[in-house]
Amino acid sequence: MPTERVERRLAAILAADVAGYSRLMGADEGGTLRQLKAHRRALVDPKIAQHRGRIVKTTGDGMLVEFASVVDAVCCAVEVQHGMAERNANVPDDKRIAFRVGINVGDIIIEGGDIFGDGVNVAARLEALAEPDGICVSGRVQEDTAGRLPLSFEDRGEQHLKNITRPVRVYALAPKTIAGLPPLLDGEESNIAESQAPRRGLALGVRGFRWSLALLVLVAVAGLGTWQAAERSGKATAKHSTGETPTVAVLSFDNLTGDPGQENFSDGLSEELITAIRQFEPLRVLARNTTFAYKGKATDISEIGRRLRAQYVVEGSFRHVGDAISVAAQLIDARTGNHVWAQTYERAVGSTSLLTLQNEIARRIGTALGDQQSGAIARIELERSLSKAPNELSSYECALQAYQFIREQTASEPARRARLCSEAIVGREPANGLAWSTLSRVLTNQRMWGTGLNGPEADDVDKRAYLVDRVVEAGNRGVDLAPESTFAHTALFNAYYLTCQPERMRVEAERVLAISPNNAALLGGMGNGLASAGLWDLGVQLAEKGITLAGPSAPRWWWWAAGKDQYRKGEYEKALEYFRRAYVEQNWLDHLHLAFTLPYVGRIDEARAEIPILMKLKPSISVQEADRYYTMWCFDKDFREKMRKALRLAGLREERDQVSKNE
Repeated sequence: MPTERVERRLAAILAADVAGYSRLMGADEGGTLRQLKAHRRALVDPKIAQHRGRIVKTTGDGMLVEFASVVDAVCCAVEVQHGMAERNANVPDDKRIAFRVGINVGDIIIEGGDIFGDGVNVAARLEALAEPDGICVSGRVQEDTAGRLPLSFEDRGEQHLKNITRPVRVYALAPKTIAGLPPLLDGEESNIAESQAPRRGLALGVRGFRWSLALLVLVAVAGLGTWQAAERSGKATAKHSTGETPTVAVLSFDNLTGDPGQENFSDGLSEELITAIRQFEPLRVLARNTTFAYKGKATDISEIGRRLRAQYVVEGSFRHVGDAISVAAQLIDARTGNHVWAQTYERAVGSTSLLTLQNEIARRIGTALGDQQSGAIARIELERSLSKAPNELSSYECALQAYQFIREQTASEPARRARLCSEAIVGREPANGLAWSTLSRVLTNQRMWGTGLNGPEADDVDKRAYLVDRVVEAGNRGVDLAPESTFAHTALFNAYYLTCQPERMRVEAERVLAISPNNAALLGGMGNGLASAGLWDLGVQLAEKGITLAGPSAPRWWWWAAGKDQYRKGEYEKALEYFRRAYVEQNWLDHLHLAFTLPYVGRIDEARAEIPILMKLKPSISVQEADRYYTMWCFDKDFREKMRKALRLAGLREERDQVSKNE
């Protein structure tokens, strides 16, 4: 059979999207659509037509445009951004529509009006690197426009872009640079009458505008499921996962003691820190022999980051004065050169060995930087990802959304984003173990708390039971695809928790702790789960170790394991002490703990005073609802009977449709 001829051509490709589109739509859907429609009609579409661009497709907030000339593509982008700055001059920051633009030149494949190929993919990756109101271009674009357009690009060096095999030289135009540029119509374009279009702006073609607006209206009506379907079709090449998992380079800490004999301590501290951060997957940490090559050399941190392809660099110093040591550590974002975290650790030596202090300090620094819920890197990367729509997130960024949901259990927006992004990724990348494990953990939390669910299931424990099968399926898929991942085994641990299988929970906990024995967050969470499932001694031991390792940053709820252990033993005063230690005023469970403990120490009036507060925080609560929660959490019947008896003494209603005795 004759081989079908593939049509190819060289083209300039422009990829654009709206920064923070999900946030804008969430805050004011109608207003955002009206703004976008006005910008496209008055500015964007005319500019694309003026510069002879062809809109290939739109993907919700994104757009892919083909140009025959690289000069046309760059002129169009600059004039759009210039015009948007003028149109947004009096618009509040939280309502501004800002475009991000990436431009590349490359060979493309044409099929049915769509375009494919490496050149297209690079443009999409460049768009993701651009700041709002800014433009990023490839090295070839910069070369082809040099001497033809009065542009001063910022050289951002060679970068490794997702799913692009070769490094790409990246150049950028910042919004301030664009604002100071003159009109860019060159000789070839000056034949077009300027009266036919606004002098400045970015346009995307009338037909493309109507197509895009129709899609946006569908999104507004049908929700984000439309985007997920588009992603699963495999044709939306411009907007897939763009956020790489960060790479961290730990430099050798400087020895400031003046004693060369102390060099072993500073080098050993750096080595231990590399090990400590590695426990917090999926962060990548460069090996010692890679980073120690810079020891003693005065090299710019941003340059080190570029050479090592590391987004973050850790540096520090060590002093030993008398019987005390002082370790200073800093985290630098190599992309900007900014110091984003710093801490000093001072310890008295005394009878403690330097090796013990070295390990303890490295562990604390590692946790402060790498912890998935509270670490400095996770906080920075989460903040960056919040401007993206859920179906734009990478598996790493999606995992960060899940951790935010875990941390803020009653916040519906993190729950919604985490569910949407994890389902979108497993739909288009079914071999992505991290995404499956993320989905399992998100569904686990929704099963427990109902956050982000609709209708009666949000408030009824039993109506959420259907999620358990999906939790287990996703958890097993995650472990099958990533058998050495602590994240995957933790997700499967949680799945077994929801099915009350304590021995399987123990096995998964052992696997996790074999890889990451000093991860405080894992210890605190798994310890509480094991305790409530009946493995009390092991659970309390792990939870208390997590509290010790985390220090003041340990979440108070980690004390629940110890409190409930004392409660089941009948040591109610001790239980009350732990529950007071764990108490957070806005957490309904802490009020529930007091309500079912105070009657057993003869303080029924105080227990009754907790009921109105409890019902305000958890309107659906009742004796039977509390029992359903504790059944889901695997507490045995003796514990639950003791709890129910105390709640009745405190005056809590038996079921939700009844009135409490205190009302």
